[in-house]
Amino acid sequence: MSTLPKDFLWGGAVAAHQLEGAWQEDGKGISVADVMTVGDNKTEREITDGVKPGLNYPNHEAIDFYHRYHDDVKLFAEMGMKAFRTSIAWTRIFPNGDEDEPNEAGLKFYDDLFDELLAHGIEPVITLSHFEMPYHLVTEYGGWRNRKMIDFFTKFATVVFKRYKDKVKYWMTFNEINNQAGLNKFALWTNSGINPQPGEDAEREMYQASHYEIVASALAVQIGHKINPDFQIGAMFAMGPVYPVTPDPKNVMKAERAMQANYFYADAQCKGRYPAWLKKYWERKQYDLDITLADEDVIKAGTVDYIGFSYYASHAAQAVDGEADDYMTRAKDSEVNNPTLKQSDWGWLIDPVGLRYTLNWLSDRYDLPLFIVENGLGAFDKIEDGKIHDDYRIDYLREHIKQMELAVNVDGVKLMGYTPWGFIDLVSAGTGQMDKRYGMIYVDKNDAGEGTLKRMKKDSFDWYRKVIESNGADLD
Repeated sequence: MSTLPKDFLWGGAVAAHQLEGAWQEDGKGISVADVMTVGDNKTEREITDGVKPGLNYPNHEAIDFYHRYHDDVKLFAEMGMKAFRTSIAWTRIFPNGDEDEPNEAGLKFYDDLFDELLAHGIEPVITLSHFEMPYHLVTEYGGWRNRKMIDFFTKFATVVFKRYKDKVKYWMTFNEINNQAGLNKFALWTNSGINPQPGEDAEREMYQASHYEIVASALAVQIGHKINPDFQIGAMFAMGPVYPVTPDPKNVMKAERAMQANYFYADAQCKGRYPAWLKKYWERKQYDLDITLADEDVIKAGTVDYIGFSYYASHAAQAVDGEADDYMTRAKDSEVNNPTLKQSDWGWLIDPVGLRYTLNWLSDRYDLPLFIVENGLGAFDKIEDGKIHDDYRIDYLREHIKQMELAVNVDGVKLMGYTPWGFIDLVSAGTGQMDKRYGMIYVDKNDAGEGTLKRMKKDSFDWYRKVIESNGADLD
């Protein structure tokens, strides 16, 4: 029997650039997502120099939520959702990012969307920057390499905090800010507008950009609390715990360093300081990062109210013979397969117990309320006799919710809510695909951009409705 809080925020999560479409309507500018082509699980998305004719940019239309949100919100309400996590497209508010005045048409769209949600009893949960910074800020300023970005971001944050101070209570600053720690090309681009050039030290640029983002986040927290002291402003991390592949102490240390390398962002945003090991690493690398004493004071004063995080999969690490004592675990340089776990169609390990581990790890380390703002299974769905029988998705969600409830009821974790990712089919951020589906609501569109965009409920829709209605007690 679940004993989740009565005000537990059951819902679903999306991002503006992955569902809104209308990429040039009502004054919207071009974002970094708008210059990324479609890919698949074997082909990387291409980042083009501006928008090129004849290429498939799936975010341009996405699922046309911009024009269909009235009907979609009715479906969300039918599901019983209590929270809808999305983002505000920065380029709808400041099309280029450096304007003096915001775009009123963009502000009005979110006014209308939030009003629609609230009218149906659905709480907006809003991310300020979710992989959609203005492309102009990259071409003109170098993206988050440039300290000027702090002012552009805080101006954007101030405008939307003031505009929606009576409509939005729950905020997050940067989505999956730690993705870029792996030096993945896609993550560097979407997080920070960095497309490393030959001869450029991508690692140094990542650390500098990350610092400016952490400062900007801390300032936004302080600004938001002044505008409305009741705001709950969180950080948001991609959380995939790393296990040692065996009990060999070297593997244990390798896994520990992998966790440290990925979650120093949480140390800064939740504890208000960078960890000692990272400062020593910067010193050894002779990185002349622009980190001022004033910055450190800002970070200390601007810690977050809660931790939002995504959880999809866990990882396993193995030490490498002969590696230096001061190694830095990056990306998949030491990741190995965990043979005890099954994989999704995209090779992601399925590990429900890892969610309970994650909740405990974060709770022990930071002692803040937690919010699972992404969790889900990307899979191929088939329409059979006009229906979609996605038992595999129901099984995935059920097992993860069970572990979530154990963390709350047995371990005492303070958990605010659960918003599975892509509860309505949308464009995949990583691959640009539509056929990689997470949703409980089907959208008729494929990877080539073909389809009617018609919405259809999957079996998981009614199942999740019962879960919400019973506050997590009915998982059958």
